[in-house]
Amino acid sequence: MKIESDFNDIDAIGDDHVGSSSDTPLRADAFKLSSNEKIDIIKDDVRHILETLGLDLNDDSLKGTPNRVAKMFVNEIFGGLDPKKKPSASTFDNKYKYGEMLVEKNITVYSTCEHHLLPIVGRAHIAYISNGTVVGLSKMNRIVDYFAKRPQVQERLTIQVVKELQKVLNTEDVACVIDAKHLCVNSRGIRDIESSTVTSEFGGKFKDNQTKREFLDYIQLDTQF
Repeated sequence: MKIESDFNDIDAIGDDHVGSSSDTPLRADAFKLSSNEKIDIIKDDVRHILETLGLDLNDDSLKGTPNRVAKMFVNEIFGGLDPKKKPSASTFDNKYKYGEMLVEKNITVYSTCEHHLLPIVGRAHIAYISNGTVVGLSKMNRIVDYFAKRPQVQERLTIQVVKELQKVLNTEDVACVIDAKHLCVNSRGIRDIESSTVTSEFGGKFKDNQTKREFLDYIQLDTQF
């Protein structure tokens, strides 16, 4: 597997591509506007971009594009910016006394690179060791989807998933590996359609090499970390 990064891109984003924390960088007034107000503003901005490119928005195929894109941004691909959409993750007692790691692999990741606003598509693999509680399997998928639906960098996404599950499960023993293709690498710039990016975050017992190796064996990922 080839691990790529876009740090040497000639279009470069400079040193400012490195975030200062694992939190998504939001302004204090991020939720001052309603969703409908944001859609109206973004619709005008998209219209301006398309007109600047020279497109005729009176064409039947294009005239609805600004509104479609604005609704998609607010309600779909960036919907994870809205804390009201954060999935509730109810936990249950580990009545089976299952003490080994639980692995949920091949969770679909659809996200958007915050550097070029192009798609990130791949798979997330999550594991945890119960500290007395368990979480519904689908909740792990929903947590990944929630944090993926925002402008992202893959490193931050990986950390956010682990931190959220650590909080939900009240344990440090959580791990996540994400293997994804970035269209900012695959479809522009170097245009390397084969490369993918692998990121990982290991907490608690997963920092132990033997436990880490067991997890990687489960997901059959032969990458060295």
